[in-house]
Amino acid sequence: MSISGTPESTSSAHILLVNSNKSGLAARKAILEEVGHRVTAATNGEDAWEQLSKAKFDLIVTEFKMGKMSGVELIRKMRGMEPAIPVIMLSGYVEALGLTESTTGADVVLAKSANEVPHLIRAVSRLLRQRMKKPVGSQPRAASRAKRRSS
Repeated sequence: MSISGTPESTSSAHILLVNSNKSGLAARKAILEEVGHRVTAATNGEDAWEQLSKAKFDLIVTEFKMGKMSGVELIRKMRGMEPAIPVIMLSGYVEALGLTESTTGADVVLAKSANEVPHLIRAVSRLLRQRMKKPVGSQPRAASRAKRRSS
């Protein structure tokens, strides 16, 4: 069982965690590592983009508001390169800005709050399980991009 009382994910995943607040980055990194994941940290969108070019990730967790490149810009850029990687977006502005999966391009949008930890752990586990269930090559990248554009 994990710190939230939910079962740990079925396997260790490599997660790219992007957060401009160093305290928030350290806390979320510790939580994700505690449930068994390998976490690479980035403090801004540019650093995250560089990390994406160097390594393969199973999932990305990014915040919305960052310096030069927002979380939405990072997601759009990343989807052009690796459209199948699941993405979780965190923000303190979810309700105020009306952030949703369709407006951000993320697979899951979570509000930063006192309840964030269990929601984050469940979202990570769910997205990784869904990714594992999809057969390799079941949706070619070009078809995936075309499907996203028509949505």
